[in-house]
Formats: sequence, structure tokens, C-alpha cells
Amino acid sequence: MSENESRLIRCFTSVFPALTPEGIRVASAENTGSWDSLTAITLAAVIQEEFCMEIDPEVLPDLDSFEAHRNYLRHVNPAGE
Repeated sequence: MSENESRLIRCFTSVFPALTPEGIRVASAENTGSWDSLTAITLAAVIQEEFCMEIDPEVLPDLDSFEAHRNYLRHVNPAGE
């Protein structure tokens, strides 16, 4: 597991404390009952703070899973893996 993935898991844990690390890796708006628009914004804020970056507001609707967030981070910071 990369350092960025570990950091991303910590971000998800702070927003979704009931999820296990395994549950976080498969978490999505579809299968996580507590994932709503407010938690999506909170998650984005936590990730932005952790990674010292700005998430493009236009892509926020597409960041609806752990995998989508991980892929976005890989895209904006390919050297961070």
C-alpha cells in the first residue's frame, strides 16, 4: 500500500469511523448508508487539508467512492504513489 493510500484511508476513517479499512477500500455512495452530500463535502475538505491541495469543484460529483478518490489523487499527483 502506498503512503498516499494510507493517508486516504485515514481521511475516510475520520469521516466514516464505523468502516473497517477493508470496508473503506470498497466504500461508495451506493453502498455506504452514511455517505450523503454533506459527508461528501466533509470528506473532500478533509482530503484537501491532508494533501494540501484543492479538489476541482466540477469533479466532486464524480468522487463517489474510495476508488474514485484514489484515482483522482493519482491523476493530480502521479509522483505521490
